[in-house]
Amino acid sequence: MIKVVTPSRLHLTLIDLNAEIGRVDGGAGITLEYPGLEISASKADNIEIIGNHLLAGKMQKAVQALLPTGEGIKLHIKDSLPDHVGLGSGTQAALSAAVAVNMIYGLGKSVRELAVAVGRGGTSGIGVAAFENGGFILDGGHKFKDKGAFSPSSASHVPPGPVLFRRNFPDWSIVLAIPEGKGAHDAEEVDIFKKYCPIPLAEVQEISHVILMQMLPALVEEDLETFGKAINHIQTAGFKKREVGLQSQPVLDIMNYMRDNGASGSGISSFGPVVYGIVGSVEEGKRLQQETQRMLDESLGGRVLLTKGRNRGADISGGPD
Repeated sequence: MIKVVTPSRLHLTLIDLNAEIGRVDGGAGITLEYPGLEISASKADNIEIIGNHLLAGKMQKAVQALLPTGEGIKLHIKDSLPDHVGLGSGTQAALSAAVAVNMIYGLGKSVRELAVAVGRGGTSGIGVAAFENGGFILDGGHKFKDKGAFSPSSASHVPPGPVLFRRNFPDWSIVLAIPEGKGAHDAEEVDIFKKYCPIPLAEVQEISHVILMQMLPALVEEDLETFGKAINHIQTAGFKKREVGLQSQPVLDIMNYMRDNGASGSGISSFGPVVYGIVGSVEEGKRLQQETQRMLDESLGGRVLLTKGRNRGADISGGPD
């Protein structure tokens, strides 16, 4: 029996959807301690997946891409992530299933090799790197000539971008609002890339400047106030500005409320609707969690969690039957 427990992640922003200097994508993200995805796996005569049906399809495709001919696997989804809300559930589901096959059948593949095999990380490499090592991650995107188009991971077939920078995330609390509803995905997501890209070069340069000279130094120096300013700034430029613009008013109200009531920085993860706020202490986090939950209860519904950064990747235990 194999057990795999994977983290979720915040996708802070894509960096370059202009591609004028030859690369595209790139991104920054934070691995989360909670919520997560947990599966158990064992050898079987065919493919059997028990549990959350929303992620079962992604797991089915992943195991079909890797299973030796004539072999099977039984997967039991014990704890799940909501899909298409901005927490990276698709990558975690595919990689957890892939790792289970890899271990049970002794395929000997690395996490990045598995990601290529199951088609994850073609736009953002944050989810793959979160599964592998956790922490705060900055990835370098892809050569535009290799990718050939502005497109989301679901429509891209290049390997995950290189990890340029990985560092343990400080012991700051993160308030995580998960409204009811889903963010853009599938065909809608492809259309958004077509509509807004290429992003004006000046905005890409602005985002790059904020990340290199504000966000990363603040992370290294554990300067929460400056890190929060960087988070707030990136909501206003580049592709993230377009993602923020797609949100409903209640989601925007929560982001702004967090910012005005104790969070050093708040933003939308990926296409949303997940909103996060970063605060200095658990006490501040609990207060903001309660207040934000009240707002959600009165508008979209959903839940608000208190979590923190996770500075390790997936926990994988057990062995082949």
